Amino acid sequence: MAWQKQALALLSQAVTVPTAMQDLSQAYQTLEQQPGPGGAVEHIHGLVEINRRLEALLDNAESEVLTAQPGGRGREGTVQQVEERDLGLVRRGLTRRIVYHPSARYSAPHRQYVERMTEFGAEVRTLAEPFTRLFIIDRQYAVIPIQGDNEKAAIISDPAIVGYLLDNYQRLWERSSPFLGATEVPPEVISRMRTNILRMMIQGVGHRVIARNLGISERTLARHIADFREEYESETLFQLGWRMALNSPGGLYGEAERPAGE
Repeated sequence: MAWQKQALALLSQAVTVPTAMQDLSQAYQTLEQQPGPGGAVEHIHGLVEINRRLEALLDNAESEVLTAQPGGRGREGTVQQVEERDLGLVRRGLTRRIVYHPSARYSAPHRQYVERMTEFGAEVRTLAEPFTRLFIIDRQYAVIPIQGDNEKAAIISDPAIVGYLLDNYQRLWERSSPFLGATEVPPEVISRMRTNILRMMIQGVGHRVIARNLGISERTLARHIADFREEYESETLFQLGWRMALNSPGGLYGEAERPAGE
């Protein structure tokens, strides 16, 4: 059938578009540097040591702390500990910016944290795109996970790499939506999440990976897909992806994400 041929053509054009920070993290991992103290890039192993070093950097921060935190749901006790630390930063006059996945909007502890933080001048946003965990401190240090393993981290002080990460963080920030802690989720946030779910489905990304990339549970993803199937009267996921693409051709790719030649 003609529509099936068009669908296959669309699927063949679809490409996976990882974020620039993920690209950098993966490229960096190929350098085969050995863990060691000091230097422009230092490998740290173990959550206890990572947290100790990170806390030391934050305690000595003088002007700015920027973070990207994928996921968004956390235990209440953990969020309260982070709140105490971060309130100390903003009370000292530091700029504090945080990017979460939209799932943070559905977490009561995170909403309370965000309300408190924004009350004291911090800025929080959410972004329904895949991104890597990242800390940038005073634009001099960056901390990223190694190979996606949160028990391994790289502390980076090389100005070129930190500058690169900062540039990409600013791009994330510009694409994200303000979050003040309100319980109501803005329509544009839901719309962007739906568009990204659609994009990854067309790219052939598995449901588990889609959920992880967007910081939502597989159950939440399943609810979105069920809504899509009902809305577009589709019996199969293949039909669903094609019909949604026909109805929102301009939303499949962001301006920076369109395949070459389009």
